[in-house]
Amino acid sequence: MLDMKFVRDNLDLIRAMLKNRNNALNLDNFSELEQKRRAILAETEQLKSQRNSTSKKIGAMKKAGEDTEAISAEVRKIGNKISELDAELRDVENNLRDLLLHIPNIPAADVPIGLDDSQNPEIRKWGTPRSFDFEPKAHWEIGTALNIFDFDRAGKVTGARFTFYRGLGARLERACINFMMDLHANKHGYTEMLAPYIVNRDSMIGTGQLPKFAADMFKLEGLDYYLVPTAEVPMTNFHRDEILSAETLPEYYACYTACFRAEAGAAGRDTRGLIRQHQFNKVELIKFTKPEDSWQELESMVDAAEDVLRVLEIPYHVVLLCTGDMSFTSAKTYDIEVWMPAQNKYREISSCSNCTDYQARRANIKFRRDKKSKPEFVHTLNGSGIAVGRTVAAILENYQQADGSVKIPKALVPYMGGVEKIRP
Repeated sequence: MLDMKFVRDNLDLIRAMLKNRNNALNLDNFSELEQKRRAILAETEQLKSQRNSTSKKIGAMKKAGEDTEAISAEVRKIGNKISELDAELRDVENNLRDLLLHIPNIPAADVPIGLDDSQNPEIRKWGTPRSFDFEPKAHWEIGTALNIFDFDRAGKVTGARFTFYRGLGARLERACINFMMDLHANKHGYTEMLAPYIVNRDSMIGTGQLPKFAADMFKLEGLDYYLVPTAEVPMTNFHRDEILSAETLPEYYACYTACFRAEAGAAGRDTRGLIRQHQFNKVELIKFTKPEDSWQELESMVDAAEDVLRVLEIPYHVVLLCTGDMSFTSAKTYDIEVWMPAQNKYREISSCSNCTDYQARRANIKFRRDKKSKPEFVHTLNGSGIAVGRTVAAILENYQQADGSVKIPKALVPYMGGVEKIRP
């Protein structure tokens, strides 16, 4: 959330930012609400002062034996008016807060202005896509032929965009999770975490999923609980309403969760395979940093996510998201896109963002530089480290063989119990 004073003083800048983000939010009533808020506060203070001075007269009149009924009625009348103004103020502040909650973060100065993902510049590339001497198959074809995926039975049991993994397919998914968690904990210094899969409304507001993206979430019927769309939600809210010590920063967390997304805005996209599921596994990276450190911490987070693919020896490239493609809470985002031979293109497998103090304001996460310092908002960062199902899809497509088998990347063989190849 942006600071209200900043929004008030920079409305033209905010409107330009919304235009660059392709966001149609109307701010026309912001100034009116803000002026009304200040007018109510001023009137309330005046009435409280009047009530206090009048109340003092009552005490003097009582001592003098004078009748105080009329002046007491006046005080009650002032009190009733103050109560009315307090209720009106709550409504105005709720409307202002709701408006502020719908304003996205301001992109960093070096984020390119663009309409959509077609205008995301490539930053770097790693690895060379493999040349096949046969027509590479899509991962869902490979998995079905190897009997390690069962989309049909998942559709029967649940519905579209769910999958049963079986046999070595289930083992491969688990191997990827364990490999990623070990890599981030042992090599990159992240504290390993396991988080709840269910969070409350305040947590969803804190990281920006609510109120704007309610349609994309799975809500538990009859409860104010939601299934996590990403471990970013429970892990960022891990420090909600806390003041951290500067000595503990930066804090790094790596957390595996299943993720649940309604994909309300993705009708017709990636209906086959593992790319866009309602339920999928992901390892998430979270950082809490001092403001002056967050940009370098973003670069190191991206490198840690890239390292997963480097160790697995799967080609990828990194792009910088333009204003029209970046997430609601982000000030700057890098996407890592993995090479998918069957599609002959790169597909997103990780998104790493610096949210600056935007989420920290919503979730009230601060730090104190020393005992005498005023608390400041931390900067929060999050990134996929990486999406597990998409990693399995990338392995199947990049390591497929002409006979229908799939080689296991060397780094995963120990996690597969020594299995080096999945055979028909």
